[in-house]
Amino acid sequence: MAEVTAERLVSAYIKIRDKRAEMKKQYDLADAELLEKQNTCQNALLEILKGAGGDSIKTQFGTASRTVKTRYWTTDWQSMYDFIKNEDAPYLLEQRIHQGNIKKFLEENPDKEPMGLNLDSSYAITVRRAQGS
Repeated sequence: MAEVTAERLVSAYIKIRDKRAEMKKQYDLADAELLEKQNTCQNALLEILKGAGGDSIKTQFGTASRTVKTRYWTTDWQSMYDFIKNEDAPYLLEQRIHQGNIKKFLEENPDKEPMGLNLDSSYAITVRRAQGS
């Protein structure tokens, strides 16, 4: 049995990473083609429903329904923050912490850690390909 060395592990790691990248690229290309076909079907079904004046159509293969999907965003975050504060409506925001910003804040303000803040640190490995390989 071959000895496990850092050199062999780095080589294997890079080969696996390259193979995964190749497979992902192939998947992404195939998925993009399927998504385009699916969007063509979706647009045609929307036109059929629009022409029929209805919101759903039942076929032997399944039912197609059209629904309204609404998405909200702001181009003026300061006004949005002011609105949320004035309306006492923090529930209008998603509850997650920006990882890079909180890290920087804590580095600059080590005495101001918010109550309830949790963190988990672990080591990770970064492997870089050698020049010319």
